[in-house]
Amino acid sequence: MPVEWQPVRQSRTHELVLQSIEEQVFTGKLRAGDRLPPERELAPVFGVSRSALREALRVLETIGVLVAQPGRGPDSGARIVRNPDDALGRLLRLHFALGSYSLHDVMEARVALERSSFAAAATHAVEEDLDEAGVLVHRMSQPDIAPEEFNELDTQFHVKVASGSGNALTSTLTAAVRESVRPLILRALAEVDDWSATREQLNSQHLELMRLVRTGNGEEAADLAELHIRGFHGTLVVEDRTGAEDGGTA
Repeated sequence: MPVEWQPVRQSRTHELVLQSIEEQVFTGKLRAGDRLPPERELAPVFGVSRSALREALRVLETIGVLVAQPGRGPDSGARIVRNPDDALGRLLRLHFALGSYSLHDVMEARVALERSSFAAAATHAVEEDLDEAGVLVHRMSQPDIAPEEFNELDTQFHVKVASGSGNALTSTLTAAVRESVRPLILRALAEVDDWSATREQLNSQHLELMRLVRTGNGEEAADLAELHIRGFHGTLVVEDRTGAEDGGTA
């Protein structure tokens, strides 16, 4: 029986560097807080050029597992970190903008995440988390608050509840999903006919969500969270579909 040869995948140099660093992380030889050797020392170890090494380090910095501090001294150089929140949000926002996911997909993912987080928060959230979430709701109730600030506080509120659920990944994903559609939400808030009435309606639901979580009514909180998301986020989906039918874009 003849041998069936398969093409060998050719990796670019910086991908080989990435693979090597990933292996060090997976084996526990590199941990969060560890500092990588200077480029002039690390490049010869890998047997690559400093430009290839920099390319690999830039990829790690983009995905939120490395921070590079230029200059000299004990705080300079590249350090392994755990900072997935912003990186994942940027990545998801780009994929949404490129059409990888529809607005309906984003809404359904958000509903699933936040039903889970509000239900779990009713059982697991500590008083400190609930107090901080309550402060955010109070700040959103100010009559002179602008839509952009309201949206920022709104995001913080939902992420805080998610972190109170006891699941760090749920919190990160909630922030990323919110970030992916932030430009659309800001535009929709800026275009509402009666901003004051919209703000009051959204925040009255926030207040009720807080009450349900504090009193341990997880299922009711999950139901209201879904209603809350579908109420406003759902209007974006309708507008998106209408725009698509008219030949427009989101």
